[in-house]
Amino acid sequence: QCAERIPEAEAVLDLLEKCPEHQKKGGFPVIVFEGLDATGKTTVTQAVKDTLNGVLLRSPPASISQWRTVFDDEPTPIKRAFYAAGNYILASEIARASTQAPVIIDRYWHSTAAYTIATETSGKVQDLPPAQDEVYQWPEDLLKPDLVLLLTVDPDERVRRLQHRGLEKTKEEAELEANSLFRQRVEESYRRMVNPACQEVDASPSKEEVLKTCLQLIKKHCAF
Repeated sequence: QCAERIPEAEAVLDLLEKCPEHQKKGGFPVIVFEGLDATGKTTVTQAVKDTLNGVLLRSPPASISQWRTVFDDEPTPIKRAFYAAGNYILASEIARASTQAPVIIDRYWHSTAAYTIATETSGKVQDLPPAQDEVYQWPEDLLKPDLVLLLTVDPDERVRRLQHRGLEKTKEEAELEANSLFRQRVEESYRRMVNPACQEVDASPSKEEVLKTCLQLIKKHCAF
């Protein structure tokens, strides 16, 4: 039914069906960077990729990202299905790439989950599902990264960076700005993720300092 109304949905499903089940990671480390927009993910992921001679991948993956604006305008369940499918399509790309080089990823499953949880909960952080709830558990059938780094900045600094960028905001980004409770729910959802949990990195200092911190964590947690 969805494919009849949204032709792009069929293309996404075709790609998903071609992905082998239970993806296996290669011998190189897989490192995910998470965080709200304007926390420096793009800059840091590029710098880490260059330093480690790695491969940089993004969620949603390039094969379906051109349809992102189509699905962002759809009702929430359809939009979420698009991003969830994107994670499994991305997993097949990670599996291939990690046999060749370290893989750096700009957002993965934790983003999809954190925004879903924050959207489906209203009110304060206290109204989120409890910390041990299964919604914070990584899916058993999705390729798991070696390390997840959560970049955070002070809310005022994040808004300043967004204004400086001057890019068109996504609906969720506009929601983050207008609604500090929503932002708090997203960040707290990230912090409650387990298996793997997010390692929080203060991204307020200079790019050089943030890169140094990230590389230290990668060295500590990954086999280099």
